[in-house]
Amino acid sequence: MQIPILSELVAQGKTADILFWVGCSGNFDARAQKVTRAFCEILNQCKISYAILGNEEKCTGDPARRAGNEFLFQMLALQNIETLNQYQVKKIVCTCPHCFNTLKNEYPDFGGHYELIHYSEFLNHLIKEGKLKVSKSSEKVSYHDSCYLGRVNQVYEAPREVIQSITNELVEMKRSKSNGLCCGAGGAQMFKEDEPGDKRINVERAEDALSTGARTVLANCPFCITMLQDGIKAKDKQDEVMILDLAEFILQNQ
Repeated sequence: MQIPILSELVAQGKTADILFWVGCSGNFDARAQKVTRAFCEILNQCKISYAILGNEEKCTGDPARRAGNEFLFQMLALQNIETLNQYQVKKIVCTCPHCFNTLKNEYPDFGGHYELIHYSEFLNHLIKEGKLKVSKSSEKVSYHDSCYLGRVNQVYEAPREVIQSITNELVEMKRSKSNGLCCGAGGAQMFKEDEPGDKRINVERAEDALSTGARTVLANCPFCITMLQDGIKAKDKQDEVMILDLAEFILQNQ
């Protein structure tokens, strides 16, 4: 699959309407790479003018800032802003809510002003405009609200509308939307070792998902996908319940 690199387009005298910000997980984590490829496949299908930064993309600095390393965050932010402004980037789509939040709400303090769109909103627009075709399914699914898309940025309906364009069998967890439960990875907690004997948050969230009876649980964040998969595995239900990204769910239902 051909994924356009912005620097290569510029060298050819071309440009792209949208920059796809892949993020550290989407670039380096094997599970999240599948989501990156799925989203790019959809972009290619819909003939969207997009590109990625490739090797010029650095971490947004979100984990560093959450962990208290403000110096590292600002250094990364300034480097990224210099790159984005050099290419005169105006519109950015993110698959990671952490990248989305940092670029949208924190980079403006350092001179980085861009239009940010989370890919769940972007996919919803494509479906509503008829550019992205999906097939109806009777599959029973549940959906996990990521903290940085939901409570932090108040995006609740777009991902649900994407799901409901495919299936009417969306079963909400008892804790959802503004009352949703964190997967346990936010605030750089993904890299923290738990105390022996403590019940992990992702296991409790997996129990919420299992209680719906859905065999597919959908998420929109690479951290959430990892934590939910680990939680489902801890309950020994990995052969019964699948954790899928929205883009993967769309490709399965075309």
